[in-house]
Amino acid sequence: MSFLEQRVIRRVLLAGFAFCSGFCFTLPLALAQTNIVLIMADDVGCEPIGVYGGQRWKTPQIDALANDGMRFNHCFSMPVCHPSRICLMTGKYPFRFGAKWGSFPREEESHSLAAVLRRCGYRTAIAGKWQLCLMKDDRMQPRRMGFDEWCLFGWHEGARFHDPLVYQNGQLRSDTAGKYGPEMYVDFLGDFMGQCKKDDQPFFAYYSMALAHDVTNDLTEQVPYMPGKDRWMNYGEMIGSLDQMVGRIVRKIDDLGLRDDTIILFTGDNGTAVRSKLRHQQNGNYEYEKVYSIRNGNRVPGGKGTLLDIGTNVPLIVSWPGKIKADSASEALVDFSDWLPTLVEIAGGHVERKIDGHSFAPVLFEADSVSEREFAFSQGRGKRAWVRTQNYKLYDNGKYFNVSKDPREKSSLTETSGEAAAVRKRLESALRKLGLPRGPK
Repeated sequence: MSFLEQRVIRRVLLAGFAFCSGFCFTLPLALAQTNIVLIMADDVGCEPIGVYGGQRWKTPQIDALANDGMRFNHCFSMPVCHPSRICLMTGKYPFRFGAKWGSFPREEESHSLAAVLRRCGYRTAIAGKWQLCLMKDDRMQPRRMGFDEWCLFGWHEGARFHDPLVYQNGQLRSDTAGKYGPEMYVDFLGDFMGQCKKDDQPFFAYYSMALAHDVTNDLTEQVPYMPGKDRWMNYGEMIGSLDQMVGRIVRKIDDLGLRDDTIILFTGDNGTAVRSKLRHQQNGNYEYEKVYSIRNGNRVPGGKGTLLDIGTNVPLIVSWPGKIKADSASEALVDFSDWLPTLVEIAGGHVERKIDGHSFAPVLFEADSVSEREFAFSQGRGKRAWVRTQNYKLYDNGKYFNVSKDPREKSSLTETSGEAAAVRKRLESALRKLGLPRGPK
């Protein structure tokens, strides 16, 4: 039975159920559930990735995923880490919560992505970066949010790479001296996937990568340099390590004999870093490198923190050999609220509660399928926000750009007729319906 046939049967079954919000149920064995592996890079936009035209660094493992599957050209995140992660976990735009930096709305914990997938019968795990609380203050938050197991570095508490400070299932690990955090996170997820196979249970493995984010600047003691070096990894070295870790995850899935039963998704949480720390100096100062990529022959600066495409257009690659067309590309719009409904649909579930997201699963599996999403949304610090199509972007202050021709947004459009005017009218309507809090002028 094909995936599409299974999905039709699932929808028929689900039509008879009208239970609580976010309800999901375990499917019969005849409709075996798909294992889901979500890999999210930190501070990596499209420009560093080879399959997106990146030329400064090599990313053969990520490129191989795209060669085996589908690449999306119009996936949009929030411009910085924390709101992207809230959006991914809830299927809702962050302005609906007003959550403080590094926090997560308590009322949403039981409706988070992992919690819903658990109700679908999945075993769930996360490794790497959390950023939804300080682990030292709330070691069990991941469990409340639906994760059965977790291995997470102490964000803003200690090192994430060399000799990392790591909490595993609520306990602070004491065996991390001489170890490299990214390898620990991959090994943890590998063991998790192996146990799930042994127990014959479908799994959701979320690799929330520490790479390629540099060290934080608010620690009492600076974290270790690279072994044998007088500095931390530079951005290019982190990209190289990131690509290696993706390869290790894929090889583990292959070694377990699970590739045919596992969908792998790769993305980034926001645009590429603008700069990256290399060394600490006296008086709390740092030596930085300015980060830039070479994309299709052009030098592209890092854009994290901005609402330009270089701050919000992130990679989205989905690989499932035999199920998703190899070496394919999609022009469908995706934003970060779409992760929850998409993965729940792949799991065979259905989201009953109202959210902002739309599933892009049909685009993956149905030829010529059209996405339900009519516009993408992003919002930066200071409440400035935009809605957009593939070619046009409208800000909540009225500025309007043809980003396909003017990606750096140098000249706001003033057309009152033609395609640009018609799209603007639709985007103005979308902004009104969102009900955004009033932002700065």
